[in-house]
Amino acid sequence: MIERHGRSLALDAVRAGIDRLRTTAAVFEPAAFFGDCERLLERDSRPGLLPVLNLTGTVLHTNLGRAWAAPEAIEAVMAVMGQPSNLEFDLATGRRGERDSHVEKLLCRITGAEAATLVNNNAAAVLLTLTALAARREVIVSRGELIEIGGAFRMPDIMSRAGCKLREVGTTNRTHGRDYEEAIGRSTAALMRVHPSNYQVEGFTSTVDTRTLAGIAHAHELPMLEDLGSGSLVDLAPYGLPHEPTPQESLADGADVVTFSGDKLLGGPQAGLIVGRKALIDRIRKCPLKRALRLDKMTIAALEATLRLYLDPDRLRQRLPALRLLTRPREDIHACAIRLKPAFAAALGERATVEVVECSSQIGSGSLPVDRLPSAALSIRFASRGGSLDRLAARLRALPRPVVGRIHDNALLLDLRCLEADGEAVLLAQLPLLAG
Repeated sequence: MIERHGRSLALDAVRAGIDRLRTTAAVFEPAAFFGDCERLLERDSRPGLLPVLNLTGTVLHTNLGRAWAAPEAIEAVMAVMGQPSNLEFDLATGRRGERDSHVEKLLCRITGAEAATLVNNNAAAVLLTLTALAARREVIVSRGELIEIGGAFRMPDIMSRAGCKLREVGTTNRTHGRDYEEAIGRSTAALMRVHPSNYQVEGFTSTVDTRTLAGIAHAHELPMLEDLGSGSLVDLAPYGLPHEPTPQESLADGADVVTFSGDKLLGGPQAGLIVGRKALIDRIRKCPLKRALRLDKMTIAALEATLRLYLDPDRLRQRLPALRLLTRPREDIHACAIRLKPAFAAALGERATVEVVECSSQIGSGSLPVDRLPSAALSIRFASRGGSLDRLAARLRALPRPVVGRIHDNALLLDLRCLEADGEAVLLAQLPLLAG
């Protein structure tokens, strides 16, 4: 035990074992006692953050880490983790450098922006932008765009923390250009448009598009800010997915600053990206809050490697995991389900019925919230007294590589959209642990 876990941890385990014996008044059996200590050590030495098999049907699952990293991003992170790097060092001049420089040119090339800067997530990007450009002044936003993202994090709260005053215009379902015009005053710092990426309002609606809102802002010599949230860097329509606005389109339509996420539709690590006019980005970069929100070297390495994949659009679908999973053909997923069905049936025995069913996956992380992707799943049901779905779901989560599905309509559904060949092999290898 000392050899495997170290003297301190082994001693703690033995002391805890002795305390249990005293509490229960059990007879001391050396083999059983040290076996219990060893199991306790193994349990406590298991990492808290583990890779899992995401069979929930939500591709960009916030609770499961959102986008997978591309192999190139993983290699880039490994290259800088265990040794010094030129994070803030200019190799050409031998002087202090700027960590944003490793990604800024790439972002500008892809989006068409004059400048770019980076923070640790999109909420931080919005917070920093508003703090730098609108502190103690008003920002005009449509009532229909006062979004709430996961964890009850609301746009009005972000504005309050940024020290600026929210000026609401229009109504929940209809806002017009004249609403913004009439609200502009001496204390106005900016007009802001927020893309409702995690919900959709339908019916009798009206919104002001980016080009029109930018025209109103510029006529009054004000900046126009746009928060895109999900941050797709390519038009998704050619891939068979609904169109999602891109930073390129926003900038081309006149937005002065655009904020978006790095770990959603972009397919990279968690990050908040800010692109736009150089004069405004310089102000944002100089804000004291920027240092508190900056990225570490591993995230920058992963983001740079991910962005470089976009320079080769012909192979992007194959190389970027998020895009590959979102566009995976239903026929491939169904074939995977057919292969796995016998193994699950054998592991669970006669107490359960396993069927291949059609289902719908979702994109996740607030991206394209009403759109669904045709998929296939294994549906597991028990006879009335033959077993518990909750217990089976817990056993799947307790496997060496935890498996996370979802319970729906009295069945445990394992949506296989995100189960590729390597994950399928892992799942098959550990299924015998479910027997019994």
